Amino acid sequence: MQLQKLLTLITLVFLVHFSWAQPENRFRGNTSVPHDELIEAYKALDAKYRNASLIEIGKGDVGRPIHMFVIDASGVTSLTDIDPNKQVLMINNGIHPGEPCGVDASLRFAKMLLNGDLGDLSFLAEMSICIIPMYNVGGALNRGCCSRANQNGPEMYGFRGNARNLDLNRDFIKCDASNTVAFETAFRTIDPDVLIDTHTSNGADYQYTMTLITTQTDKLGYDLKTFVNSVFEPALFDEMDQRGWPMSPYVNTHGDTPNEGIIGFMDSPRYCTGYAALFGTIGFTTETHMLKPFEDRVESTFQFIVSTLALMKIHKSEIQAARASWKKDVLTSTALPVSWKHEETNTKEIAFMGYAAEYPKSEVTNQPRLRYNREKPITLKISFANVYAVDKVVDIPDYYIVPQAWHETVMCLEMNGLEMTSLEKDTTMLVGVYVIDEYKSNTRPYEGHFIHTLNKWTYRREEIQLFAGDYLVSTHQEGRRYLVETLEPMSTDAFFRWNFFDSVLQQKEWYSDYVFEDTAARMLNEDPQLRRAFEEEKARDPEFAKSAEAQLYWLYKESPMFEPTVNRYPIYRIEIE
Repeated sequence: MQLQKLLTLITLVFLVHFSWAQPENRFRGNTSVPHDELIEAYKALDAKYRNASLIEIGKGDVGRPIHMFVIDASGVTSLTDIDPNKQVLMINNGIHPGEPCGVDASLRFAKMLLNGDLGDLSFLAEMSICIIPMYNVGGALNRGCCSRANQNGPEMYGFRGNARNLDLNRDFIKCDASNTVAFETAFRTIDPDVLIDTHTSNGADYQYTMTLITTQTDKLGYDLKTFVNSVFEPALFDEMDQRGWPMSPYVNTHGDTPNEGIIGFMDSPRYCTGYAALFGTIGFTTETHMLKPFEDRVESTFQFIVSTLALMKIHKSEIQAARASWKKDVLTSTALPVSWKHEETNTKEIAFMGYAAEYPKSEVTNQPRLRYNREKPITLKISFANVYAVDKVVDIPDYYIVPQAWHETVMCLEMNGLEMTSLEKDTTMLVGVYVIDEYKSNTRPYEGHFIHTLNKWTYRREEIQLFAGDYLVSTHQEGRRYLVETLEPMSTDAFFRWNFFDSVLQQKEWYSDYVFEDTAARMLNEDPQLRRAFEEEKARDPEFAKSAEAQLYWLYKESPMFEPTVNRYPIYRIEIE
């Protein structure tokens, strides 16, 4: 009898160990599945289940494939096989491989769903689920234990930067990474209704395991904004609460601690969900708390995915109607906003479960330090400032002209599905032109760029020489919002900001002072109006009046020798009367 009990115990221990050793359960032992084993696990699901497919969507900068795992009743072999009339849920994991909660949660979700553990699969007749198991493959292969100094597990994880040390969650406009090319091509092919991008937060301490960034709805059209604010987001919070994982909005603190209030996050198009919003996709960024056990972080992410799926089934027609309304509004609008300004004083009160903040003396610096006392949980009302007002609006032209010379721009438009027509012959055309009058650049690189802020510009009509092969891009097509927010130079994440057109900001030709002196004198003698403007400038600016160099350059810019392309923004507008 004792031997039988011992054998039973050994069997149970073996079964528990075997279960935990499976890739989809590895998180219970504070371990995240490494990349190669992760892909093998998805390959096994592909082989086992008819309605599952693992598809290569491109390669990352490290040279390894990026995959998308598709769960679809038809058992597709290509993303183009997905029925465009179906709902699509897209889940992106490992954009920051040091934050692998979604990596493990999605594998568990996929296996349980396909195995029938989450209910029958009849809904797949009307929905496809598309999972990127690991987006930042290069960062995932750079695996270690210590790069996230404040994180509580797992034992090993990947690195934030990709193979080019880029943060891929800042790359969705500039597209420096091969990863981004793969993502955007796949995204535009499947056109997801809802996107979940999985993360782990850094920052303040509080009681929640899960916090949530909902794509900033002030950027969405009326129907889509109303649906997300009034229906989808509240239902997600209720659903997660019922599942035992209450959520807070992402804790972006106003002061030292969340007790002083939090600020809504503006996910501009450089970010994953901000990019998705350009195409009317509802985006959620899950942010589990860094100090909670890894098992809890994975479990809460898993429950969020299950909750989102459940609500997509319930609200299918509302989601599709709201997105259709958004697309119609964008296509029929004559003007669109391109930047937003945070309204700090426009707040609402929310309940928040935090910890008491204390400021004992530091053992390191002997100065007061912040410490959250987990033995003193508190629930209080805090302010949530989550309103962004429109800052700049632009009238939409009928066409943009993109000269073929700007091939980075052409590449981005092509992979985002924009239709372009090549000019068949050289021509001149009267077009709308921006001139960059004043801008400021970062003094340090940010994600490989010295970002510009455009402060002043002039808009005028000008005859421009165009060449066979230059592109005419109609704004009357899907992707209109992407066009406007990338090609208008004052937009929050315009191509201009990301240095796509820096070479036009440099003067190429110059003059020799001793030669141009005679030309400048002749100009003043022959043009009384020019002389009057010249004298007025000297009277207005004493420093100018004392500088021979400044005066000659002023006259050079007024001369026919000055190159007209300096600071002329090279994307042109056509407005049909």
